Amino acid sequence: MATHVITGAGSGIGAAVARRLHERGDDIVLHARDAGRAKELAAAFTGARTLVGDLSDPDRLSWAFSHQTLPERVDSLLHIAGVVDLGPVGELTPKTWRNQLNVNLIAPAELTRLFLPQLRVAQGHVIFVNSGSGLNAHADWSAYAASKHGLKALADSLREEEHGNGVRVTSVYPGRTASPMQAKVHQQEGKEYDASKWIDPESVATVILMALDLPRDAEVNDLTVRPGR
Repeated sequence: MATHVITGAGSGIGAAVARRLHERGDDIVLHARDAGRAKELAAAFTGARTLVGDLSDPDRLSWAFSHQTLPERVDSLLHIAGVVDLGPVGELTPKTWRNQLNVNLIAPAELTRLFLPQLRVAQGHVIFVNSGSGLNAHADWSAYAASKHGLKALADSLREEEHGNGVRVTSVYPGRTASPMQAKVHQQEGKEYDASKWIDPESVATVILMALDLPRDAEVNDLTVRPGR
């Protein structure tokens, strides 16, 4: 039975991936920002383990995990959690920049560092759910796009560093996906949100599971997913 550590399992793409892996009998370890959220995730996914740590404060993740039981085996680490706050460069504060960089880039780097020993032993897989903004930046998206451009660099470097250890690394770049985050983006843009116009999280989950389940003779490096409507 494979063991997967998943961030962002509370909604959207993360919830879809966690549900699919759980339903097929894999062991899932769900990251939560606090004990209350961990309790909700444990109730939603019977038998799943949880791991508590605040991604917005990556300096304390190692300390938080030192007080919990980490999985002995990790076959995949799925970085799906993320935050977004839009605004022009002339108005974004350092706090807004730091929060997005911490959650979207520095925390994934730290989680990867902490789980690399288990991933190497299992010859596991690290998947970074990035964004179209990780490839192209647009007006009002500077902080978020910068965090996602950095996430691409992290994945590319990690892939080269860990290839000899048998660790596979994949970046997935979804376009706009129907999720609570997308509803927030529309609110910030002052636009009406219609979930039917955007990618179903289940479709992105299908892409992620395809990359995970690929035979060992191949590795998907980058996958771009766009709305088909």
